[in-house]
Formats: sequence, structure tokens, C-alpha cells
Amino acid sequence: MLEHEFRVPLDHGAPQRGELSVFAREVVAPGSAATDRPWLVFLQGGPGFESPRPPSKGGWLERAVSDYRVLLLDQRGTGRSSRVCARSLGRLDSPAEQAEYLSHFRADSIVRDAELLRRELVGPEGRWSVLGQSFGGFCAVHYLSTFPESLREVYITGGLPPLMQPAEAVYRATYPRVLDRNRRFYERYPRDVQRAWRIVDCLEAREVSLPGGGRLSPRRFQQLGMAFGQSGGFEQVHYLIEDAFVTSREGPELSFAFLSAVERAQPFDANPLYAVLHEACYAQQAATAWAAERVRGEHPELDPTANERVFFTGEMVYPWMFKEYEQLRSFEEAAHLLAEREDWPLLYDAERLAQNEVPCVATVYDDDMYVERTFSMETARAIAGMRTWVTNEFEHNGLRSEGETILGRMIEMMRGER
Repeated sequence: MLEHEFRVPLDHGAPQRGELSVFAREVVAPGSAATDRPWLVFLQGGPGFESPRPPSKGGWLERAVSDYRVLLLDQRGTGRSSRVCARSLGRLDSPAEQAEYLSHFRADSIVRDAELLRRELVGPEGRWSVLGQSFGGFCAVHYLSTFPESLREVYITGGLPPLMQPAEAVYRATYPRVLDRNRRFYERYPRDVQRAWRIVDCLEAREVSLPGGGRLSPRRFQQLGMAFGQSGGFEQVHYLIEDAFVTSREGPELSFAFLSAVERAQPFDANPLYAVLHEACYAQQAATAWAAERVRGEHPELDPTANERVFFTGEMVYPWMFKEYEQLRSFEEAAHLLAEREDWPLLYDAERLAQNEVPCVATVYDDDMYVERTFSMETARAIAGMRTWVTNEFEHNGLRSEGETILGRMIEMMRGER
């Protein structure tokens, strides 16, 4: 493996405003001549997550390196690239400055970073392939909208974005899927109805702090439902809550092991960009105005104390999180400013996508809890030449859990073998 570090402008439209560092890891098959393989750059899901660290063997990466020279990109703000965290944000003097800074970490900036890397690694006239997972698929479609001449081919898994639907429409589509997952969870584990209620009762009775700081409230407990959209997610939540209590001198209380596991299951403290820019991923020429919170109000089932069952939530971000998550508190005022921002630039060029000539293959998960299938299929039809594999065999994390199978089939589709 080779490591690459690049300097890129914070603002590609105003390079004089400063620079960031972007890190990428080059992976090739053992014993192969890297220069004989075309480049494949991997765009990670998120936003706000670093690229995966290569395992010793197996998975989609092992399949990929049999055909490609793979570049694992730590998107700006993540991993070994210039990282966004509470401490680094503290260098900026005001919430307005912080919000302006954070506005440069969306798909449009990530793609322009990739273009600078392509020119350096492949050459000004060279092309490379892209594999986008989840939010990485949003980036890939933006890439098709802006620099199609740089692309050899595009693979997308679980990440065909709505081209013009606002965040509010996305949540109106995905909340019902989340509620359906809850019903299926309790059908599988009926005893967890009482277990979840017992935990909420405890959290209502007194304030519970987490080992790393921050408060575990009933609504934060509900966010464990984010796992329901992944393979094994029901089991993850079930095993966590089935053994939540320990008996002390004062009686039953939530155990350190449970509280520590909750903290590990929730990624927002370690990857704050995920919370700060989640709704902004959809923003185009309009404010998101905390869309998930507004649409949640249309589902009284999600009140954690008012129903016969505790319903868990999904991949939604709420304004109260910036008080209850320890590492998000520094972002609160900037996050509110970003939620109010109306002048977000367009991310997708529908006319250019309709004239697309870059070969594209996308895997669409039929019952995806995070990315609405109907919107994905609308986008697939809007991109000329897009081939889709719609499957109910895998969850949203299919590339991670069954990557060799999924990427293998997509490569065969790209070659016309399927």
C-alpha cells in the first residue's frame, strides 16, 4: 500500500482562503504491477466518515484489486485528512465563521478535491473509475454532473440521491420505513417491548450521564434504531438492551457496560460532520430548517413516553443532539446557521445527466431504510445509460457485509456479462 497526501483549497472558488490536507491510500493486489490496472477511487458513505482501513483479505476490496488500482480517499474533514472536530473548530472565532467553514465539506467540494487528485495521479487527460457507497453515491452523481469527461465508469451502491427532492420529502418517505422496521423488530423480539420501556422509565426518572460525557435521554436512546437499516441491526439492539441493568445497593440501574455500548453504537461524537451536514447533503437553493425534526412531529408514535411501545428512530439528525452529545456542543450555533442557510448551490445538473455517456451501474436495495428506493429509481431513469440491479437480498450495508458478491455482479454488469 502507498500513502498519498495532497493540499487542496478550502474553497475551490477562492483558493486564497486557505488550504486543507487530503489523505488517500493506494491499494493493489499483492504481486501485481499497479501501473497495469485502471484507477478506481472509492467514495465513502457518510457524510463525515473516513474511508475504510483495508482488511488483511476479503470483502469488496479484494474483488476490486483483481481489476483495479484502488484509491481509498479520506474525504476532507475525516480520517487522516484535515479533520473536523470540536477542537479544530475552536480555532474559528465565531459561529458565523464556523458555519461558513463547514459549508465547504459537502459533495461538491469532495468531488473537486478528487479532481485535483485525478490530475496528479492519472494526468490531466486521464480518466478513472468511481465506486460510491451511500453518501459516496451522492458524490458520484455530482461527479457525473460536473466532470463526466474525467470518468471512465461509475459504480454506485445504496446511494442514488434524489435529484431535486428536499430533505423534508426524504424524511416523509423514510420515517414510515423506520416505523415498519420497529414493528418487525418487536415481532422478532416481543420481550424487548418491556425491556425498552423499562430503560425509558429509568431515563425519565433521573438524568443519566454517559462515560464519555453527554446525557442519555429517552430520545437519544431511541436513536439506537439507526442500526435497523443494516444487516444484523435487530440483533445489535436486542443484545444491547436485553442485559441493560445491574443491581446496586440502591437497586437496579443501567450498567456501565450498557452505557458504554450505547456510546459506541452512536457515531456522532467521533464523526461530528455526520450530524452537522447530514441534512445539508440534500440542500439545494433552500434551507433544510431541521426537516427531520419537523417531519417527526407528524408521527406521534415516536413520542418515547406516550405509546404502548418505544419506537426507535433512524438516520435522522435533530437540533437537540447538539446539547446532549458531548462533542457536538461546540457545533450547536453553527449547525443552526447551516440549517437556516438558503443559498446552497445546486448539486446535480439534470440536463447533463440526461445526456450522460459514462457507463454507470447502480445497486438499489429494495427496502433501504436510509435511501428511499422510489427516489433512487427516479434518478436512475434520469441518468442516460444507467443500469440498475434492484435487490431485496441485502441491507444498506451490503457492500460492507457482502461486498465481494455485490461488486462482482456490478463489474459483470458493467462488462455486459449480465
